[in-house]
Amino acid sequence: MQRVNQSTPRGFILTGFSHFPEHQVALFVLFLLMHVVTLAGNMVIMVVIGADRGLHVPMYLFLGALSFSELCYTFSITPKMLSGLVPGTQAISFLGCAAQTHFSFTFGFMHSFLLTMMGYDRYVAICHPLHYNSLMTSRVCIQLVVASWLGGGLLGLLVTCAVFQLPFCQSHRIDHFFCHVPPLLQLACAGGEVVATIVNVLCMTTLLGCFLFILLSYAFILGRILQMPSADGRHKTFSTCASHVAVVVVHYGCASIIYLQCKSPHAAGTNALIDVSYTVFTPFLSPIIFSLRSKELKNALWKSLRKSFVITNANFWPGSSLSCRSACH
Repeated sequence: MQRVNQSTPRGFILTGFSHFPEHQVALFVLFLLMHVVTLAGNMVIMVVIGADRGLHVPMYLFLGALSFSELCYTFSITPKMLSGLVPGTQAISFLGCAAQTHFSFTFGFMHSFLLTMMGYDRYVAICHPLHYNSLMTSRVCIQLVVASWLGGGLLGLLVTCAVFQLPFCQSHRIDHFFCHVPPLLQLACAGGEVVATIVNVLCMTTLLGCFLFILLSYAFILGRILQMPSADGRHKTFSTCASHVAVVVVHYGCASIIYLQCKSPHAAGTNALIDVSYTVFTPFLSPIIFSLRSKELKNALWKSLRKSFVITNANFWPGSSLSCRSACH
């Protein structure tokens, strides 16, 4: 009886972009620019929120945590994705692949949890304004953020352990641009279908649960807004939710494309490009949406820029003035 060669591979080869050799330079430049904008946007949001005491409120505490999670999510995927577009650098170690899977799921789940917390924050602020300060204290907000971290970390660990305890006996070439679970499971000797079902149920349950909670929050918010007598009041109230709603639509819209598409092994290159919408496009759009739609954040940003400009001028001109005076005398 022939035995199947089951072993733990030393590493994998990421071949997701090998289907588009003529576009690799253009894709590298595009993804690099989006990566830089994503990093800069999220870092600016975190710095501005940390520096401006007027933004030390629950909504911006959640936004700062969301920016940090997106920063970490981007770092877990994009650098290796960019290296995969450079010939000869597509290899990734077994432990590196497991770490990438863990962190991508951890921060992905955390992102969904934080969006849900932000929806709850808007619900309390609009539907229970008199109790907002007592319900959404700093301690409660920190506990919610920590719970999002722990929940994301636990779910990410469960997914990673479920996938990487499988024996791999097929080719070690992953037909994707990062250690994505579906192409990884195609390399398993046995148990791949069971693990795929478990992972899909876990992801769909988490995403759907968070999405339904957000929908429920906005159902109450919409009912409250419609009870307001003035159109101006309704507009101002909804404007506080506009950026969150936009990010939720982008996040869950892209996620639904990823999980509801019919994946074909004969269209692996197309599947990889579709997955880019969630792994690259969503983190790229989020800081732009929040920066453009949040009036308080924009004002704080311009305030910080003006302050930096004034300090720079104050440090520069006195020296120039003294030099001029000494030269005149």
